[in-house]
Amino acid sequence: MKKIIRQYILGNLLFTEDESALQDGDSFLDGGIIDSTGVLEIILFIEETFDIKVNDDEMLPANLDSVNNLVAFVNRKQAVAA
Repeated sequence: MKKIIRQYILGNLLFTEDESALQDGDSFLDGGIIDSTGVLEIILFIEETFDIKVNDDEMLPANLDSVNNLVAFVNRKQAVAA
């Protein structure tokens, strides 16, 4: 899952395949990687890729602002759905 998320961020938001361009704990917002539109793109990506629904109250940096946060969030959502 982490690899899929990293590849999406690198390819679609950073427009690179260079793995060193992004650390798993890097903040997308603080690093200028995404803006509000980018957040929506990430939400759509994880909803479609991992078959989860992101509720309005879950659209927080704690859930969506780094590769690590995204992986943890998707794992929690999948565990609840299981």
